[in-house]
Amino acid sequence: MAENLWNAQEASQQQSVVSSLRYRSNLLGSDRSVCNWGGGNTSVKSTEVDFKGQEIEVMWVKGSGSDLATMEDKHFTVLKLDDVRPLIEREEMSDEEMVAYLGHCMVNPSHPRASIETLLHAFLPYEHVDHTHPDAIISICCAPNGREIADEIYGNRYVWVPYIRPGFLLSKMIAEGVKANPRAELVLMEKHGLVVWGETAEESYNKTIDIINEAQAYIDQSLSAVEPFGGVQYTTLAEEQRHALFANVLPTIRGAVSGHDGMIATFDDSEAVLEFVNSARAETLSQVGAACPDHLVHTKRVPLYVKWNPQEQGEVELLQALQQGIAAYKEEYEAYFKQYAGEDDTMFSLAPRVILIPGLGMIAIGKDIGNANISRNLYYRAISVMKGSDAIGGFQSLNAEESFAIEYWPLELYKLSLAPKEAEFSRKVCFVTGGAGGIGSETCRLFASQGGHVVLADLNLEGAQKVAEDINSLYGAGRALAVKMDVTVEADIKEAFKQATLAYGGVDVLVNNAGLATSSPFEETTLAEWNLNMNVLGTGYFLVSREAFTLMKAQQTGGSMIFIGSKNSIYAGKNASAYSAAKALEVHLARCIAAEGGDYGIRANSVLPDAVLQGSAIWGSKWKEERAAAYGIEPDELDEHYRQRTVLKVNIYPSDIAEAIAFFASSKSTKTTGCMLTVDGGVAAAFTR
Repeated sequence: MAENLWNAQEASQQQSVVSSLRYRSNLLGSDRSVCNWGGGNTSVKSTEVDFKGQEIEVMWVKGSGSDLATMEDKHFTVLKLDDVRPLIEREEMSDEEMVAYLGHCMVNPSHPRASIETLLHAFLPYEHVDHTHPDAIISICCAPNGREIADEIYGNRYVWVPYIRPGFLLSKMIAEGVKANPRAELVLMEKHGLVVWGETAEESYNKTIDIINEAQAYIDQSLSAVEPFGGVQYTTLAEEQRHALFANVLPTIRGAVSGHDGMIATFDDSEAVLEFVNSARAETLSQVGAACPDHLVHTKRVPLYVKWNPQEQGEVELLQALQQGIAAYKEEYEAYFKQYAGEDDTMFSLAPRVILIPGLGMIAIGKDIGNANISRNLYYRAISVMKGSDAIGGFQSLNAEESFAIEYWPLELYKLSLAPKEAEFSRKVCFVTGGAGGIGSETCRLFASQGGHVVLADLNLEGAQKVAEDINSLYGAGRALAVKMDVTVEADIKEAFKQATLAYGGVDVLVNNAGLATSSPFEETTLAEWNLNMNVLGTGYFLVSREAFTLMKAQQTGGSMIFIGSKNSIYAGKNASAYSAAKALEVHLARCIAAEGGDYGIRANSVLPDAVLQGSAIWGSKWKEERAAAYGIEPDELDEHYRQRTVLKVNIYPSDIAEAIAFFASSKSTKTTGCMLTVDGGVAAAFTR
């Protein structure tokens, strides 16, 4: 049942007509069983004073491309009703003409473009109007016997409107249907959703919730007498086994669906998803079509249902089924596009956005984690709709031609154009060791600022979590993940990459940055000190790189590895034989990987910093005192000592190293591998040669 969230005290605190509308809209959108992400629209009619000081009747309506749950006052548009209402007298009006006309009706041209369904609100003679996509309502509207069920639930209180694409004609049909039925309290839009109204904001909101719950009660009663989706056909695998399989197959899936564009893949093995994918009718129902037109751009018309029996087949068969299924899906989508496309249509990615696997759950795909989660959440809603429809008479959807008309509808695509432009790393996953430190944290922040998804791997989990929280607060939930990892422990490394894969589908960029440093005269260098440097800076870099290399090969989308070496990688530092030797090992290991990785599009390059004191755990240790002693100066003189020995007379900061790392990770260096880049201010003794 939908919960009524109206709070009279909070509602009374709204200081304007538009803020009250925003409050109501946020409540409706906060429950995704009431309204889809990005879908639905709300309005209120009021009076405003125009630029001439005259009072005019206006309508505030949701702007195109916004989401009811999160929209602010600035996301609404205000229109002059005296200019809009006369349109109902017309017999027809094209989408292009409607959009252009409404643009002239705007009180403030700086406001966003009005919702696609603006005329629906304007033509209804009520102060407050709400259009939503409730699961329970759509279950009825997608059932072949939906009208008969609506009669049972609502009697003569409703208007049924057959499916037609949103726009002028649909708006006029709704207005005429309501006018013809004086008892009407709601409109049911076939295969689409619900419209209600009220004389107050609270009345309109309450009516939405009450009407949904009437439908939900009917569906719940029907579900109590049947097995959902025809009953169970497959058994869910144990959680540990599910996650192990997801971690093993997600890189292959990601590669198969990405092509040259790159995509992020995540999974959902919640109880509701597993109930569906394991059911007897999942394959049939999933291929009927979208549960709501608003889903189409993010989920495509149908998901890929993988024919795999978890009780009889293993990982090898699953990988084969996935590869074959994705290839077939692409062929079918291309044929679908060619059949219905017009001259001006440009095909989206051929690959599925949603993949259903018996025994495992659902995989959702998007150009970034936010879009992958939208695909997942919308299909979660589709499952709920299909569950209700299947229980009350069956599930039907738009046909292929109708679906294409929505999926490639210019007014729907306009919403996508409002999204921020994709940045350099928006489709990339960047795994950074030593992510809590100065260089590591600065690198992660830079990747995230340019759209990247970052995994901060560090022994200092608390520090990594703090950086991840900061990144997520700035750039959106799910952009950063902190994992605890010791680069010398193979099991830790495997688990960290598993967590990265489960979160994002794989890894595109590895930054081998974790480090330490010790300083001793050569004859005083102990075996323990030598082994410590070799284990962390040599073996550690090897183990992490090997895991990343294996993962990148499985993805078949290439990859970039960046090793954080040192001036000491090519210059024999005094009293630092263990550290210098290990740093030299690192850059040569990177060159070895570059030589082997070329066949797979995997690049490996090294950045050689020097004396990055700011934010460094290494320089906060006794290394600082040891280096000062080696040069015969005081520790607080090191900054100036290092600056003066550079030819540019500069100090080096973590942000300087992050910029070099980002260059090697970016599209600007796709033809560069096996390279060393010094970022040291120009230490002449360490010039590469």
